[in-house]
Amino acid sequence: MDHAGIVLAGGAARRLSGVDKPALPVGGKPLLARALAALADADPVIVVGPVRPGFDDVVWTREAEPGTGPVAALAAGLALVPTEIVVVLAGDLAGVRSSTVDRLVGSLGAASGAVLVDGSGERQWLLGAWRVEALREALPETVENASLRRTLGGLEIVEVPEEPGESDDIDTPEDLDRWS
Repeated sequence: MDHAGIVLAGGAARRLSGVDKPALPVGGKPLLARALAALADADPVIVVGPVRPGFDDVVWTREAEPGTGPVAALAAGLALVPTEIVVVLAGDLAGVRSSTVDRLVGSLGAASGAVLVDGSGERQWLLGAWRVEALREALPETVENASLRRTLGGLEIVEVPEEPGESDDIDTPEDLDRWS
């Protein structure tokens, strides 16, 4: 199924002392490269965040006000999506794979979205496949600092159980140590 990809890669990484999280090497390559590899079949792939060298095959964009949260970043990415389906990923996912994206897109059916559900039963809002029209309609009038869960939580969602490690992300030094 044709789909675009959006990677949200503009966060402040406060728990990691403000490092550029998507540029952190994990398993020999930057976290951003892992997300982009998982989106190998997406066209286009849009990265919302500061331009980083070495990633020339993506479309770069920023929120109207950088640093105002994932809903603002999602809105900026959606403005550039020409397809009916988009896969949205966080830029700090160490365990995401192309098979993860394939399962999400394949599970979408007639629903508005399909999101990965981690081992504790939590929906991973930045690890999902979505109908673009549903996302655009769900965006609040003011996207800056809006709640992602509140924005997307009312949509019809298919929950896709994770395979071990797929939703692993890097938020703390301990997470980074586990993946290094």
